Amino acid sequence: MPPEPSESADRSIDGGSAWFAGVRARRVVECVDLAAQSERVASGGFWAVVGDFEGPVRAWRFAEVTRDPGPGDQIAHPADAQPASGTWRGPASSSWSTSLDRPTYLRAVEAVREEVRAGRVYQANICRVLTAPLAASRGADGTRGAEPDAAALGRVLAAGNPAPYAGGVHIPAATGLPPVWVVTASPELYLRLDGDMVTSAPIKGTGITATDLQGKDRAENVMITDLVRNDLQRVCAPGTVEVTSLLRVEQHPGLVHLVSTVQGRLSPEIARAPDRWARILDATFPPGSVSGAPKSSALRVIAALETAPRGPYCGVVGWIDADAGRAELAVGIRTFWWRADAAAGSRTTQGGTLSFGTGAGITWGSDPAAEWAETELKADRLIALASMSG
Repeated sequence: MPPEPSESADRSIDGGSAWFAGVRARRVVECVDLAAQSERVASGGFWAVVGDFEGPVRAWRFAEVTRDPGPGDQIAHPADAQPASGTWRGPASSSWSTSLDRPTYLRAVEAVREEVRAGRVYQANICRVLTAPLAASRGADGTRGAEPDAAALGRVLAAGNPAPYAGGVHIPAATGLPPVWVVTASPELYLRLDGDMVTSAPIKGTGITATDLQGKDRAENVMITDLVRNDLQRVCAPGTVEVTSLLRVEQHPGLVHLVSTVQGRLSPEIARAPDRWARILDATFPPGSVSGAPKSSALRVIAALETAPRGPYCGVVGWIDADAGRAELAVGIRTFWWRADAAAGSRTTQGGTLSFGTGAGITWGSDPAAEWAETELKADRLIALASMSG
């Protein structure tokens, strides 16, 4: 039988890095599937987490962790969180393509509205994936075929689009562990765990300014906040789940969002369980704000209408500090991921593909053209930054 990922636990692999606000990690040690092996995480250590929207959700443990002092572990200059790196070489701005073109996306919006009219779903988030080829990178020895510099892109995003849950995880294929290359400028909290207190802050509703937010945006946010509340009630003690903030307007670079906050206290059974992360993910993943309501029906609609897997987009990016009993996991929006050309493997003379996702929540009140415009608004700034070359 093939070895389980956790069988590498006793040997440190010289490679891999992760960075988030206030913390940097290097030298990956092992990888586990959180749905099947979350007991390993309970044993301790600092873990970087990346999960695809379609699954799996994996965690990589690191041998070396550096934390910056400061209130709430927030650092003064987000760009300093990234490891030292070279210059980002992005794709040409004209080279991006989309999994759903405008006419197809407009038809998908109408299809969701028909599902709402028929009573099968209240809301569904419909997304498209943008992709662009990268030029082949060079390693430190000058040879072609190196993986692109994730930390360099992280610095570009931190400088041009600072975000509360920015971070990145790069596990090269050469480590022998499941590889990952993800850089995020996420503004959205999926789950924060501090002891037995769990918090989620779903985003629904987007505009250039607060005056652009309409009744449709507020109704959409309330629906998803209720869904998140129900998800957390599956793992929290009865009577502890509450909405602590509803329809708060948050300002982010180039746009505003409506954000609500839900929190609760894990039930004693879940809090003490070695597999508690498997149980929490089973109750809450994928995040409700990027799926829809009811979640099971929305996922069926998404599978029927979207033409490309979302991957880490709309999944999860973040960290678990098992020793401190803390975790902070972001929804994988405003997120880039890279994959090598499938036929060439990890050492390729081609540059592989950089991807980015964007989407919008669709309800009966949605205007197809306005929803397409929202996907453009969410993508334009980040795509422009990632397309820069130095």
